Amino acid sequence: MMTTAIVVSGSTHALGVVRGLGRRGVPVAVVTYDRRDIATSSRFVRDVIRTSHPDRCEAQFVGSLLEAAHRYPGSLLVPSSDAALGAIARHKTSLEDAGLIVAVDDHEVIDVLLNKAKTYDLACFARVPVPATFAPSNVEDVRRFCEFAGFPVVLKPTLSHIYHELVGVKWTRVESVEEAVRGYAVARSLSLEVLLQELIPGDELCGAVYNSYFWNGEPLVEFTSRKIRNSPPETGSPSVVVSEWLPEVAELGRRLLRAAKFSGYSCTEFKLDPRDGEYKLMEVNARHNLSSLLATRCGLNFPWMQYKHLVDGLVPVQRDYEQGIYWIDVTRDVQNLTHYLRRPGYSVGNFLEPYRRSHIFAVLDCRDVGPAAVRGVDAVRVAAGRIRKRMNRPKPGAAVRTLG
Repeated sequence: MMTTAIVVSGSTHALGVVRGLGRRGVPVAVVTYDRRDIATSSRFVRDVIRTSHPDRCEAQFVGSLLEAAHRYPGSLLVPSSDAALGAIARHKTSLEDAGLIVAVDDHEVIDVLLNKAKTYDLACFARVPVPATFAPSNVEDVRRFCEFAGFPVVLKPTLSHIYHELVGVKWTRVESVEEAVRGYAVARSLSLEVLLQELIPGDELCGAVYNSYFWNGEPLVEFTSRKIRNSPPETGSPSVVVSEWLPEVAELGRRLLRAAKFSGYSCTEFKLDPRDGEYKLMEVNARHNLSSLLATRCGLNFPWMQYKHLVDGLVPVQRDYEQGIYWIDVTRDVQNLTHYLRRPGYSVGNFLEPYRRSHIFAVLDCRDVGPAAVRGVDAVRVAAGRIRKRMNRPKPGAAVRTLG
């Protein structure tokens, strides 16, 4: 019997881990706190453990992990969301004492990489370019920064997973002082710290990703890719990515993670600034990322490497990987078809190009149909809800009945 892997959270991020391990024969259990999770429906999942969201009830969440440790002694614990990552890092010692092999770096390191203000400070120390960034303490600070930076600017939370949970987006683009002040007030009303940052010009094609497995601050395996489309286009996460070796991006990623003395798998995102030709740091995800199946398809199965290293002591080594392979999240990509077709010079052929080339889908897989079926049902349910809401909306000028 192979050691069980406990994958925390069952979103698309987790699905890449589940499939990467499951196809190697690893028994997988998923700890989930979201009813819309799709990875729980994978044929590779042998057990589903439901718990509370770590940002809402951390004690109960950790208690569920300790119960899982009792159920699966000696298991490998792998988080695939920032919320799970932070909670597991804070309780790493107690989880290890319970017998789990925790695939998370120490809390001091994770705290720096989760908190964007600390991450940008680290980047400056490591000589990694970052966008002009300012941490406001009050409304007047917001106004002063806007006068200096001009518009548009980005209002970015220091802890993006909490902001996304409460506000619904990872960051907010603001076009005026009033919008910046309003966004700041919303964040402060939720007790969230935010940064103000210049918006790097350029579309999604300027985005680049550095995936790597580090140990004791040194890279063992590296993989880079380039973004093709986002969902939503302006403020969302990737919906189409292509594998491509980007040596400049790899060097910046190495520099940053060495400075952090990081160990483990991470995904570091950059954006090319067309004004000076420099790649600038966007964020670090110190856990498995949305498009992790792309590296697996190209020949670098990071979840399996991590498993073999932490469970069996086999140190991963760099291998060549296929370039020009696309990763496509079909559902999210198609939602933005009309947006892209409105762009000057953008055609249906441009949109379909990744589908014509060698690719792997984020969710759809004829050998593991459960996650796609669950997502399809959920998409229909959401669409039906929107239609009902639209139909029940009062028509302009319609009479309103009153009692009395």
